[in-house]
Amino acid sequence: MKVNTIGRKTIHFMNQTVNTAVLTIIMLLISFSGYALWDSNQLHFAADKSHYAIYKPSIKDGGKSFKELQALNAEVIAWLTVYGTNIDYPVTQGPDNMKYVDMNAEGRYSLSGSIFLDSNNKDFSDYNSILHGHHMAKKVMFGEIGSFSDKKYFDVRQYGSLYFNEKDHGIEFFAFLHEDAYDLSVYTPNIKEADRQEYLENILTKAIHTRDIGITTDDRIVLLSTCSSNSTNGRDVLIGRITYEAYEDIFLNTRTNDGKSQNNQGGLLQEVYLLNILLILLLIVLISVIYNRRKHEKGVEKND
Repeated sequence: MKVNTIGRKTIHFMNQTVNTAVLTIIMLLISFSGYALWDSNQLHFAADKSHYAIYKPSIKDGGKSFKELQALNAEVIAWLTVYGTNIDYPVTQGPDNMKYVDMNAEGRYSLSGSIFLDSNNKDFSDYNSILHGHHMAKKVMFGEIGSFSDKKYFDVRQYGSLYFNEKDHGIEFFAFLHEDAYDLSVYTPNIKEADRQEYLENILTKAIHTRDIGITTDDRIVLLSTCSSNSTNGRDVLIGRITYEAYEDIFLNTRTNDGKSQNNQGGLLQEVYLLNILLILLLIVLISVIYNRRKHEKGVEKND
């Protein structure tokens, strides 16, 4: 009888130890997963266009808000908006093409980096200016550039705006292509006048989608470039003509044609809330299972 009692106590102790260990491991896994998702969402929150909305240049305030951002970081040179997308960001330009890979427009370290003008461009007066930005999930930074590979998406999003030199300029997009990052026939900024026709013809030949807007070598063009998942060094490139005319944003305060909201912040918050609720419910279930099991074991011991 005494031996049986010792055996039951030993088994009970081992069960408690195993239960505690399992619960601890599960809680650690939940905590790690929660932190990883929280950290990912924090990165996307920091890169979301809403973070910079207070600085967006406005005709009403004479660009005062934008100048406040430039006071924080003198290397902020422009503001880019692609209508019908979440691309609505300040543009920086550093002494090289590495500085703003991991620095935001406010001049602080950030893995999401900034949208930045190629350091080999003088300004947007060059024939071809190249803007670089990270391809990120949740439609932040240049995460939507790749969506222009869809013909319908490309067709309904023709315009954007580029604010620089204290003036609003329009962008009329006319080409989209997949390219290699080391293809100098595309990635050579500030093409000289003698080479412009060849450069333009090369772009139009390589483009997946084009729009006939009467583009000529007398125009100024801008390339929006980001990483592509199609190949190791692949890039998605959206190309437009810079105009003195500022186009109307037909998507303003509306939903896109595919029915999705332009503001991504609400979706990010919703994911965080759902994750928290899921983790709490899972933890309650685990504790309840272990508690009932221990209660059952005590009942068995009492009956014995």
